[in-house]
Amino acid sequence: MNLLKTILQQEVYPALGCTEPTAVAYAASLAAKELSGSLEQITISVDPGVYKNGLAVIVPNTNGERGNLIAGVLGALIRQPELKMQILDGGAPELIDQAKKLIAAKKATITCDTARQGLHIEVVASDGVSTVRAILADNHTNLILLEKDKEVLFSVDPAAETVQQSDYKETLKGMRIADLVDLVEQLDEEDYSFLLEGVRYNQAISTKGLEIKKVGYYLADLKEKGYLQNDVFSSTKILTAAAADGRMAGLSLPVMSSGGSGNQGIVAILVPYNVGLWFDIDERTIVKSIALSHLINSYIKCYTGSLSPICGCSIAAGVGAAVAIVYQQAGKNIEQMTLAVNNLISDLGGMLCDGAKGGCALKVVSSTDSAIRSAYMALNDHGITSVEGFVGKTAEETIQNLSRISEIGMAEVDAIMIQIMQEKNS
Repeated sequence: MNLLKTILQQEVYPALGCTEPTAVAYAASLAAKELSGSLEQITISVDPGVYKNGLAVIVPNTNGERGNLIAGVLGALIRQPELKMQILDGGAPELIDQAKKLIAAKKATITCDTARQGLHIEVVASDGVSTVRAILADNHTNLILLEKDKEVLFSVDPAAETVQQSDYKETLKGMRIADLVDLVEQLDEEDYSFLLEGVRYNQAISTKGLEIKKVGYYLADLKEKGYLQNDVFSSTKILTAAAADGRMAGLSLPVMSSGGSGNQGIVAILVPYNVGLWFDIDERTIVKSIALSHLINSYIKCYTGSLSPICGCSIAAGVGAAVAIVYQQAGKNIEQMTLAVNNLISDLGGMLCDGAKGGCALKVVSSTDSAIRSAYMALNDHGITSVEGFVGKTAEETIQNLSRISEIGMAEVDAIMIQIMQEKNS
């Protein structure tokens, strides 16, 4: 198994809009495609992580509508599951009107299944004659059940699927950062072109995101007025913030994701890319560093989970970007990479994830700033060591310690945040 290629295939892909509501739309489209008549009713059930992440984010092609429910109903009306994570590109004004009418008539509902662990989306759609159920589990496009009028059209044995899906993750989880550095040397021309395509996707939405007056715009304004210097920090923060602004505002442009997250893709890709350009690193080394950034992001999420209480942009993608910067300038220097990991996690290890929304751009800025700063200090052999806080003796140990804090120490955080969100929403 070429682990690098597998991870790029499984966890790095273009996505239009926030990946959680988009996945809901995809599941709904799978179900509704099997109906002969018009959609009459739809019920959606999601795990707490999907519920939280999709609650407040603007959905592309909906004129500013927010949340998993409108995305799901729109996906069911689009009925083009072949679009997968770009399903919302099929939206149209008349479909938005239909979706709103179904929701207003309470013929479209969504619930949060608090008993679920890990990504789980279940959609039941009906045209008044037939009923179809579709279930996604474990990742955003992984269909495990499709049935019509209780006749199974497609199914996967959950136990077998879990083993198959976790195969590469278990392999990845057992590796060390030194092994991941070795993997990027396997980069072939197909993967090279794919990684550059991700840069282009994320640059494009950053350019458009800068046109809306949000975080990236105001950072650029601060630079223009002399509050920020025109340096690698400000240019990279403006680039990533504007991309996150555009994505969270529902711009109809895809983002190349990382670890199943668009915002993490923005950090994992654009930070090492822009830093590499700033320091005149050759393109092949920059692209290999982006591959390493993706690997580190996926590696950390093997420990913290795909939708954890802590912000993946900071403690997964940010770490990946920091290690990538060290790789660009020092090659396989594991000691300095370890310092970079420890620096960033010491800085941002407690940053909470309270779902996808406009404020994510602020966290992207913090992650970007810390990634560059952490890498710079590490390249000068300065970093936080195991005598301080929860930092381990190795980068791997630090990541494992962070995982314990996230899974055990913060076990109630998601439940409390979702409760607060539900109270606000009601």
